[in-house]
Amino acid sequence: MRKMRRKGLASMAVQATEPTSAVSLGPAVALSCRECGRRFPLGPIFACQECFGPVEVAYDLPTGDPEGLKKRIEAGPANIWRYAPLLPVPADVADKPNLNPGFTKLVQADRLAAELGVTGGLYVKDDSGNPTHSFKDRVVAIAVEAARAFGFTTLSCSSTGNLAGAVGAAARRAGLKSCVFIPHDLEPGKVVMAAVYGGDLVAIDGNYDDVNRFCSELIGDPLGEGWGFVNVNLRPYYGEGSKTLAYEICEQLGWRLPDQIVIPVASGSQLTKIDKGLKELIALGLVEDRPYRIFGAQAEGCSPVSAAFKAGHEVVRPQKPNTIAKSLAIGNPADGPYVLDIARRTGGAVEDVTDPQIVEAIELLARTEGIFAETAGGVTVGVTKKLIENGVLDPSLTTVVLNTGDGLKTLDAVADGPTATIRPDLDAFRAAGLAG
Repeated sequence: MRKMRRKGLASMAVQATEPTSAVSLGPAVALSCRECGRRFPLGPIFACQECFGPVEVAYDLPTGDPEGLKKRIEAGPANIWRYAPLLPVPADVADKPNLNPGFTKLVQADRLAAELGVTGGLYVKDDSGNPTHSFKDRVVAIAVEAARAFGFTTLSCSSTGNLAGAVGAAARRAGLKSCVFIPHDLEPGKVVMAAVYGGDLVAIDGNYDDVNRFCSELIGDPLGEGWGFVNVNLRPYYGEGSKTLAYEICEQLGWRLPDQIVIPVASGSQLTKIDKGLKELIALGLVEDRPYRIFGAQAEGCSPVSAAFKAGHEVVRPQKPNTIAKSLAIGNPADGPYVLDIARRTGGAVEDVTDPQIVEAIELLARTEGIFAETAGGVTVGVTKKLIENGVLDPSLTTVVLNTGDGLKTLDAVADGPTATIRPDLDAFRAAGLAG
């Protein structure tokens, strides 16, 4: 059933440019189908031409000397390029014009832990510190290198907001043109951030799934010639950027795996690639091999993966999004079935929270740790709280929660204002009851 579900998407993918063999992207050696295992030369494709399954990057990773590799990583730059030996990028990537995202803070969240009853250690991986203030800078940075290798001159994407800004900024830094596509009803802050870099920004009258379908059609049209769509024909490379979250978390924990990690789910690619990154670290001997649990977090107003998990299904039934967490509002998530597989394999779960619970969680994180998360961060914190209350997540274990973006992008979600408005004199301040 999973293969049949993907056939329509894949039939559009194979209209894209045929694979290019004469490229060098570091340790990447091929594209491999996640369903049937068939391999293809590195190129701008994202679906198997035999079974229509999705493809991902396969590697020849530097095995045999884990301590040497660990020292090499630790001596690298304080961004994702410290992990260049494990990514589909050229060896000289750090010397090229790019935004150098990554190596963001892993915050030990003791006050939040106390509120939630976590005793085993709670951490927030805060990716709002990236150049355009979301984790999307990671994935776009990898996609840019693929775009350069394949000779694309325009960088594009379908986006729920954060990706549009990341593509616009990265394209300008790399000297590429950009044209990005968004739903017509995005948060104003994200629209401004996507437009300010000077590339073309096109709003589509519809939701994200409508935007994504349009982009898939554009790839097969002469109008899209020379365009690299980071989350379509460059998707196998783009997705690898999320592995760096796994690498950083483990390195920042002293080269050890977290016991539990809570990850927001939109397309599901971030969660699947974090799992891939953790497995690679184990295979390379950089961390001790022991169990870990992965939990997916969705908003109730767009929770197709959560619904499938709770129903015991292996496939995901699409939904029409209706939530304030617009960066997660993908009603037909491409990696949904793989999220289900990973949650079940690791002993995790996929859960959802309501819009009021999202706002409550945003305020809780801000009040306890001084981190202003966008709505997706509210989803992960809210789901973490719900999982603990329901006895699903073990509060005695080391837990990492992802905040993938800055709350300044989703100001409409919170309605906080001044505590008081007073005249500029001490008597007025005393009368407001705020002193002492």
